[in-house]
Amino acid sequence: MVMNRKKLTFLAFFLMIFSFSFAQNANNQNDKKEKKTYVLVETMYGKMKILLYNETPLHKENFIKLVKKGFFDDLLFHRVINNFMIQGGDPNSKNAKAGQMLGNGGPGYTIAPEFNVNLIHKKGALAAARQNDFVNPKKESSGSQFYIVQGQKYSEQQLKMMQMQSKRKEAYTPEQIEIYKTIGGTPFLDNDYTVFGEVVEGLEVIDKIATVQCDGNNRPVNDIKMKIRVIEE
Repeated sequence: MVMNRKKLTFLAFFLMIFSFSFAQNANNQNDKKEKKTYVLVETMYGKMKILLYNETPLHKENFIKLVKKGFFDDLLFHRVINNFMIQGGDPNSKNAKAGQMLGNGGPGYTIAPEFNVNLIHKKGALAAARQNDFVNPKKESSGSQFYIVQGQKYSEQQLKMMQMQSKRKEAYTPEQIEIYKTIGGTPFLDNDYTVFGEVVEGLEVIDKIATVQCDGNNRPVNDIKMKIRVIEE
């Protein structure tokens, strides 16, 4: 009987230690999952703080890698279309001559798409540019070029019509419909281009850049340079 009590006491102690260790590991895992990474995009029109999504790890890690290398510093927002988006990340835009055609440069690789029905093209969405379906049927993302959505507002009826014609098969949630109705965006790009982040501070900067004077190729007449750095919280 004494031996059995000792065994039971030891077993209870062992289970307590195991449970504590398991809980600690679970908490550590949760901490890793909850970690948020932001980037700060600085321009002559102000700063944009952007959250990079954990749900799109390939795009997130690639973007962080390029930012830490200083890849984007002094590149231009080379394609700007009001009520649509502002685009940058072409390495050929650094020190580009006035009127020079831009938009074909990159780091020499592409990234597999990471479509997610929960990540939509709302105003402020950070998404990866890519070549069109004809030359890029796999919809692989550019290794460096990105765009930030400005877009416009849409009614629920407009969204239903777009969904019927788009690549998105799932119905929009009430929350997503409300976002497109009140904040706006470019829903016709959903599930066709990878969204991998969103502007959390500085949405007004998008509007300022989107309304600048551009040439016939949608390149701003006056260069808009960027600098980007990583912020981890």
